[in-house]
Amino acid sequence: MSTPSPSLSPAPLPRRTAVLLLAGLLLVACAMRSPITGVGPVLPLVSADLGLSAAAAGALTSLPLLAFAASSLVVPKVAARLGARATLVLAMLLLTGGSVLRWVPGVGPLFAGTALLGIAIAVANVLLPALIRAEFPGRIPLLTSGYVVLMQVVGSLASGVSVPLAQTAAGGWRTALVVWAAPALLAAVLWLPLVRGRGGAGPARPHARTPWRSPLAWAVTAFMGTQSMLFYVLLSWLATIARDRSGLDATASGVLLSELQVLGVVGSLLVPVLAGGSVHRTRWVAVAATLCSGAGIVLLLVAPPLAVVAVALVGLGGGGTVVLALAAISARAADAPTAAALSGMAQAVGYLAAAVGPVAFGALHTATGDWVVPLAALAVVALGQLVPAWAAHRDATV
Repeated sequence: MSTPSPSLSPAPLPRRTAVLLLAGLLLVACAMRSPITGVGPVLPLVSADLGLSAAAAGALTSLPLLAFAASSLVVPKVAARLGARATLVLAMLLLTGGSVLRWVPGVGPLFAGTALLGIAIAVANVLLPALIRAEFPGRIPLLTSGYVVLMQVVGSLASGVSVPLAQTAAGGWRTALVVWAAPALLAAVLWLPLVRGRGGAGPARPHARTPWRSPLAWAVTAFMGTQSMLFYVLLSWLATIARDRSGLDATASGVLLSELQVLGVVGSLLVPVLAGGSVHRTRWVAVAATLCSGAGIVLLLVAPPLAVVAVALVGLGGGGTVVLALAAISARAADAPTAAALSGMAQAVGYLAAAVGPVAFGALHTATGDWVVPLAALAVVALGQLVPAWAAHRDATV
């Protein structure tokens, strides 16, 4: 993966500052997916306790994605005024507050807390690529892969232990949800002494306009949007598809979903190794990862008994493309303010696609009574991703 020119890089950070920033960055990554992935497994307990309808339960799981899409474009302006570090500290405190609010009895606090933590995670989603671009310009591929892998691992851990926590801990499902605020609170405390440093609090800084007219920015955005849609559609529907088309029972279908996420971690780790620091190699790795995802979905469509192989391909490809999409935001931006603006654009569109994709996929299934047409449409999206995969990784900047 490409990195910015050394001539454009800021002066190196003091060692202590760099260590604290890196530790905080990794803690933020731990907090970015677990408050969401921990909800699904305990949703039946939540619904039974609060009397939620199926529609209300579905809205609860979609709410963070809508918050991501709605908030992302505003984040660069807030960060320009407050500083990236200070904005991230406030986001982590907001995430902690939203998680604690979900502890309060009642449906209203549950939804309000979920919306607040969705906004907080949106801030982190947008600012982490810009922060890496500003603070660690020579380590974009490595750090992007690292924080994506942490998101995936801790998110999977939250899915796996939420039910046991809900069954054994005082407070039940509320405790199972609030514990995932701990990394966010630790990150905020760790970064508080750094908010007045470079990228911290201080006078308002120039911010870049959202690059709506840039073809390169749209390529990065389309790449982010398609990979987000593919992941969230499969996260929502894979287990059901496996039961209906491959004849797997509920347990085996759940294992298949775990396979998707575990191999996503593997794909995320492989990308920096395969791409190195070369723009040319990164471009071909993006194409290869996209083809891997597309081949997996086509195989899921035409050969249901080979679901395990198909999901392995989709997991590897999807894990690679999410790292490449986030790294492209950092690498294609000319500077940190542009990275924040491009990140806001790509994340807003990407998470809107992530929110709409599962609904549209389910609607196609309802309209046709089968999974063939929805899977065929998803295969078209996956293979169509080849165009932005190639365009988003050319040697140019927004």
